[in-house]
Amino acid sequence: MYYVPDGTTSCGYYECEKCKEKFLATTTEKSISCPYCEGEVDMELGPDDDLPDESKSARLIQVLEGEDVEKMDILLSLAVTGGNYDWI
Repeated sequence: MYYVPDGTTSCGYYECEKCKEKFLATTTEKSISCPYCEGEVDMELGPDDDLPDESKSARLIQVLEGEDVEKMDILLSLAVTGGNYDWI
């Protein structure tokens, strides 16, 4: 699968409040860090720099279980790939 490993039986469907990306994650916490926004954080710190705050901007929309996990993974991956089945 595209977002979660094959055989995943339960996962969370999330939407980031900052970038508005929707994605699946194997966790079902109420809020997590967005994998798309994490790349924007500069983790190189100097001696006078503070640690950046971990922003949990992705909010849980729905907990998916069983067949719904695979169905949603396929739908979201088609949105990302534009319907290109070559990656399968």
